[in-house]
Amino acid sequence: MTFSGWPESLVTFYSELEVNNTKGFWEANKDVYDHDVRAPMEALVAELEEEFGAAKIFRPYRDVRFSKDKTPYKTQVAAAFHTADGGGFYVRASADGLGAGGGYYQLARDQLERLRTAAADEVTGEELASLLRTTAGKKGYEVHSEMLKTAPRGWDRDHPRIDLLRRKNLTWMREAAPGPTVHTRRAVRFVRDTFVHGAPLLAWLDRHVGPSTEPRRR
Repeated sequence: MTFSGWPESLVTFYSELEVNNTKGFWEANKDVYDHDVRAPMEALVAELEEEFGAAKIFRPYRDVRFSKDKTPYKTQVAAAFHTADGGGFYVRASADGLGAGGGYYQLARDQLERLRTAAADEVTGEELASLLRTTAGKKGYEVHSEMLKTAPRGWDRDHPRIDLLRRKNLTWMREAAPGPTVHTRRAVRFVRDTFVHGAPLLAWLDRHVGPSTEPRRR
């Protein structure tokens, strides 16, 4: 299948799923998901994998074991291209349109320690600050982080790069509303350009943070 954009039924499907997130709706519309939602995502990532590596398309089912929200299905289709060093690129489509970006979405304790050490360093910290300004400085791009309310334990709250030290993760994102960018081949260029724009930031994170060496929690 050649990617030609998501049909407008993507928006209809997810708009209705947001209102009627039930097994009955899902089973009645499973063919729409397979052909109009997942298949275009498969075609899109197939075009990008040679440049950005193998992609994983996420399952449509929510993990509700520890959530108060028990609705069973995700209201977006998403895929990630993971780098060998622990970060990755990300793309999703939903009733709100198309989103693309990347970074490190969840950091283990050892990764946070390495991020803070590099951010505190005069050379690598200034490199990171410059990359964040460049990444967020282009129209349509945003840098996101979960932030501590104050300095992390063991760090001076008056540190010149305290804004970097308070970050618990680091990602960038660009969004496109439903329209030609979503429903035509323009989506390929949108996603690729977004990945390329943020790639220097991801490369910094891969060099200075990298994958966690801690055992995974069961």
